[in-house]
Amino acid sequence: MIDWSDRHYRVFARQLTKNALLFTEMIVADAILRGNRDRLLGFDAVERPVALQLGGNDPQKLAEAARIGEGFGYAEINLNVGCPSDRVQSGTFGACLMREPQLVADCVAAMKAAVAIPVTVKCRIGVDDQDPEVALRDLVSRVSAAGTDAVWVHARKAWLQGLSPKENRDIPPLDYGLVRRLKAENPALFIGLNGGLHTLSDAVREMDGLDGVMLGRAAYQDSGILTGVDALFPHPLSPEGKPSGAATDPRDLPFDRWEVVRDAMIAYAADVVARGGRVAHVTRHMIGLFQGFPGARRYRQILSSDATKPGAGPEVIEAAFAAVLAARAEAAAAE
Repeated sequence: MIDWSDRHYRVFARQLTKNALLFTEMIVADAILRGNRDRLLGFDAVERPVALQLGGNDPQKLAEAARIGEGFGYAEINLNVGCPSDRVQSGTFGACLMREPQLVADCVAAMKAAVAIPVTVKCRIGVDDQDPEVALRDLVSRVSAAGTDAVWVHARKAWLQGLSPKENRDIPPLDYGLVRRLKAENPALFIGLNGGLHTLSDAVREMDGLDGVMLGRAAYQDSGILTGVDALFPHPLSPEGKPSGAATDPRDLPFDRWEVVRDAMIAYAADVVARGGRVAHVTRHMIGLFQGFPGARRYRQILSSDATKPGAGPEVIEAAFAAVLAARAEAAAAE
């Protein structure tokens, strides 16, 4: 989710779901220690609860970055041990750390000692020629002993040699069964599932025997999916267990629900522009909202083209929503 799950996207996502735990992009610990912390870590209070996802391989640097993140008000610190991008490979972190499970455990232990909020790990089931049955169990055993509060497992291997980051999201086969077996062997440890989940129905079905599910690209590219989360899943920090009820089709929501989203994003975009940002920084994350709705194509066109024009402002969002409302009215009249 690098370059996707920034603060603007998270404000937008929070208009669609109040319960989902949102994650930042992966931020390298060194950047936090040396860079502009307000720019890297600052977020709007409306986004809460938010987990700060860190990248790195130095226990003390990660501990200090976690401590700083806790001070900014994040609800959780997540160590990414699953990202296969070229950037993380060159820095020997992300999925590369699947080869060094004890170092990951040392990082977790250092962060746990530095903060009072949960410290979690996001990983793959293995990398390259590792046997996932061995590699995943070894990693989880070590980070559990180090005190991790949860493990989120992307149920694919990462092939660091031979596949691109994009191919690593689709080509390696999924092994949900391994993740469920891992949970059965570690009943006291929160274990959540990631990878290959395209709908909330997929999420509910595959969550059987597990503690949580994580959606990334699916929730970004068809963001209307998020409108069904609150009816299915309890608050992420509450003790309730499993999802219940049926997923909400966003096309069935009353349009005044969308007007709340529109008004919130217009106000937010106006504030971003007033502070020197561009409205396109906000609208680029909203493209997938009306997948399957009448008027969705025109909505996307307005946000994609008009928002990038010089002087464009929040009125672009108003115009895009108006296109959907007009198409909806036209479709209703034709019935």
